[in-house]
Amino acid sequence: MKKPVIAIHGGAGAISKEHITPEQEHDYRHALEEIVLAGSLCLKKGGSALDAVTLAVTMLEDNPLFNAGKGAVFTNKGTHELDASIMDGSTLACGAIAGVKHIKNPIQTARAVMEKSQHVFFIGEAAENFAKEHNLPLVEPNYFSTEARYQQLLTAQGLGKVALDHDVKTSSPLDERKKMGTVGAVALDQYGNLASATSTGGMTNKVAGRVGDSPIIGAGCYANNKTCAVSSTGHGEMFIRSVVAYDVSALMEYAGLSLQAACDKVIYEKLPAIKGSGGIIAVDKQGNVYLPFNSEGMYRGYAYIDEPVYVNIYRD
Repeated sequence: MKKPVIAIHGGAGAISKEHITPEQEHDYRHALEEIVLAGSLCLKKGGSALDAVTLAVTMLEDNPLFNAGKGAVFTNKGTHELDASIMDGSTLACGAIAGVKHIKNPIQTARAVMEKSQHVFFIGEAAENFAKEHNLPLVEPNYFSTEARYQQLLTAQGLGKVALDHDVKTSSPLDERKKMGTVGAVALDQYGNLASATSTGGMTNKVAGRVGDSPIIGAGCYANNKTCAVSSTGHGEMFIRSVVAYDVSALMEYAGLSLQAACDKVIYEKLPAIKGSGGIIAVDKQGNVYLPFNSEGMYRGYAYIDEPVYVNIYRD
């Protein structure tokens, strides 16, 4: 019997402590605590790692504080395009979707792709048709919109640039010039199985049709019972080039590195070498948790069942 554990992230980026209010910090920390606790309770009741990460990411998608689902950022065309992926470490089965505009909870559709199709990855209209065929909730595109995200789009367009998540100063406690969106979860259940899930709304003012690392197995999401489960958040192009999530697993499997050593090599050596910024959450087959990032902060939390919940935004 393993000691079940779940870890989550709500995006990496630089933190503007001078702009955060006690109320804002409370809102973020409370949201992280609530979601970690829900995932931990799922595991305590005998839920699978897949169930726990699906629940956690669904809750992150439903919370407009985070850039996934409700509260997703806008493309350069003023639309929303969402991506998600999930992976089962016990079988290496996985599912992913990208560029969807009407799916309320992309992570649930990604899981359905994994479990109810012979394929791994659907995009755009095909993904939405698949969700409809399997009675998954669809919404009008304006469901995802919030005024704060719209103002971020206008600011980014005024500056003539693409922004990582927000990239403009608003009421968010993150330095909006460096915030990187995406949410994710990793878990180990009592049966020794690992799972990972990742979801995102992309980049503010991104070119419509651009896809980052979040739905790409091996870059934004990876799980293997032999090694670990990983979910990424950061500059997606760099995470794709570095195949970040799989690289951690490969370093453990083939080079014999520990979870921490493998993560450190990827996050603090290999990514910076190509000017990649961001972080990952990871748990190994023994239940060790590690949450490294090379940016100035990352929304994150974890909990073992029947133990206190840990959450943080800043560096320890």
